[in-house]
Amino acid sequence: MKPAPFSLTFDGRRLTALPGQSIAAALWSAGILAWRTTRHGGAPRGAFCGMGTCYDCLATVNGRPNQRACLLPARPGDTVTTQEGTGHDG
Repeated sequence: MKPAPFSLTFDGRRLTALPGQSIAAALWSAGILAWRTTRHGGAPRGAFCGMGTCYDCLATVNGRPNQRACLLPARPGDTVTTQEGTGHDG
């Protein structure tokens, strides 16, 4: 039996993910290539190394900033938002 797809949201947009996908893979599958902006200059960033070394893929997941999207498994109902700068207010 094939595993059932499930939903998560990215910046309020509903996306479909598959069991076993990372957050980054689910975003890529939806055509989303950037989900973080840099602290200085606000340049867009997404996955670069794909193995958790470079930290370019940081996202805010379920209200928790600085989550490495390339390593974090997508789960049903996850809420992913673009992380701006350090992901912390102030």
